[in-house]
Amino acid sequence: MDGSLVTCTIEDHIAIVTIDHPPMNTLDVATKESLGRVFQELDDRRGEIRVVVLHGAGEKAFAAGADIKSFLDLKPDTAQRRLARSHQIYEMVENFEWPVIAAINGYCLGAGLELSLCCDIRYAAQGARLGFPEVNLSLFPGNGGTQRVLYHLTLGKAKELIYTGKILDSRTALQYGLVERVVPDNQLMDEVLGLANQIKDKGPLGVAAAKKALNRSRDLFLAEGLKLESDLWSRLTDSEDAKEGARAFLEKRKPIFKCR
Repeated sequence: MDGSLVTCTIEDHIAIVTIDHPPMNTLDVATKESLGRVFQELDDRRGEIRVVVLHGAGEKAFAAGADIKSFLDLKPDTAQRRLARSHQIYEMVENFEWPVIAAINGYCLGAGLELSLCCDIRYAAQGARLGFPEVNLSLFPGNGGTQRVLYHLTLGKAKELIYTGKILDSRTALQYGLVERVVPDNQLMDEVLGLANQIKDKGPLGVAAAKKALNRSRDLFLAEGLKLESDLWSRLTDSEDAKEGARAFLEKRKPIFKCR
């Protein structure tokens, strides 16, 4: 699967999506469109997938922001159209049926950090560097960063990060809550694939429904979130996989899930 600047391979129910725009995997318009095409094809082939791993090619960057040169030609109306399309593509990643794990190597800045926040889980290499440097251009994160970062940081920490434009090392990013785990640089993909394999062997319908419940309820009042959770959970009880999971537990064997 090849979207030109973003490529994808699928093996054993794990899709590995690679941003390949050297040297820094800049998320310019063409790269974002390539990412959108890949995730559209993954959606068409979602029956073959249980987990997606998203990473940047090379050792320098997961994705190091946007194409700054293009900012010189932007006007408010063209900027609005560009952001609207970016939001569509990022939402394809965020709301993809199966979990998406970000393997963050090198620099993860600006639009790259915003993209990683669309993923379900983030593992970072020890040498990774994360931040929102947009204020250095008298801008701020505009691809959903000011909204999604609040799912992970306190309001004060988010403001400190965005107002100063400072770049965090991986350990500080872990302390802030931007990533879930930090691993040695040469073990990043092994650790991420280990997690992906753990997830793909679980009941797929349960994993997909859990993602919907978690993502959709973030902005709901508690009562609405509980109703959503109840509806999704109740529907699962009539699935073949849920019955198989219960039988396998009682019979002390590994379940054979069929995603139905």
